[in-house]
Amino acid sequence: MNFRRTRAMFRKEFLHIIRDPRSLIAALAQPLMMLLLFGYALSLDVDRIPTVIYDLDQTSVSQALIKDFRGSRYFDIVGDVHGYRPIEQDIDTSKALLGVVIPENYSRDLALGKNADVQFLLDGSDSNTASIAMGYAEGMIQAYAQRRRADAEMTRTGSVLRPPIDARVRVWYNTDLVSRNFIVPGLIAVILMIIAAMLTSLTVAREWENGTMEQLLSTPVRPVEIAVGKLGAYFVLGVIDMVMSIFVGMVIFDVPLKGSPVLLFVSSCIFLFGALAWGILISAMNRNQLAAYQLCTLTSFLPAFLLSGFIYSLQNMPLVIQFLALFVPARYFIDIVKGIFLKGIGLEILWFDVLLLMAYGVAMFYLAAKKLRQKVA
Repeated sequence: MNFRRTRAMFRKEFLHIIRDPRSLIAALAQPLMMLLLFGYALSLDVDRIPTVIYDLDQTSVSQALIKDFRGSRYFDIVGDVHGYRPIEQDIDTSKALLGVVIPENYSRDLALGKNADVQFLLDGSDSNTASIAMGYAEGMIQAYAQRRRADAEMTRTGSVLRPPIDARVRVWYNTDLVSRNFIVPGLIAVILMIIAAMLTSLTVAREWENGTMEQLLSTPVRPVEIAVGKLGAYFVLGVIDMVMSIFVGMVIFDVPLKGSPVLLFVSSCIFLFGALAWGILISAMNRNQLAAYQLCTLTSFLPAFLLSGFIYSLQNMPLVIQFLALFVPARYFIDIVKGIFLKGIGLEILWFDVLLLMAYGVAMFYLAAKKLRQKVA
């Protein structure tokens, strides 16, 4: 491989990108727009649950319980109703997700130490959200009942009623339990995979469609030099996208970076190289830009979004899907990014994931160069 010819190929491709506003906008503006859009719109937090209250007890005890619901950030009281029919209507019209029914003898049962039941009516259309909402509501009811019984015991005997177990929860890494801290690092990985593969998937196919590949083949430039030159030009843009995405994640979304910035940058470059090489391979396999774009969408966007563990847990998927997910490079890069951002872990733990990404990048570049050589022949 001749460095001078490779540099000339790099310069030619880079000038083409700069002189083509569509390619430049797609390379720089699209990842930023995707990160901002998904970062703000996509949330796994379940709070401000629309709730309606049906209080049959109408005592100071039940009103204190309702006050706890109003003061919680997990519930948004949208109305007080006087029957089951309004609760059903609010749930049917999606005005409310949860209906809380306080029975008539709630305060009396609570004072006598009996089971003071509270009824929950939930919209189970979204089973995950409904189960989380029910857990929040049950926890609040139990905490309130325990507090009232402790007060009653102290009034009667002068001693404080203590629970047999003092459970203390300590949350590591994402102490505020903010889903954005979990989503944004994974989103950076998914965006890099999509943008890198989509940009390079069109580059060789475009040369064939425009008729410039024949002119390029008449020069002394070899197929491997074509691949390195084209990949290098888009690698520069990919690094800019990567730095911009990390900056947005840290500054705008306030995601803490607890690990090494150097390790994050190096591992991102390794992953970016593999994604660009995969795009070159797709482009070398197709002489039509539309076919290359569709194949890239099928093999980069969908696996990176669905089979990388970005949103959906891989452990809950069928074994066949889990096996297929082993061949999705975004899966390993997401583990690296989340480990560096949230846990602050280093290469002593992440070395295997980094090694897999290096092997993936080398394999994809070898296949891309080989395919280009076949196309030239």
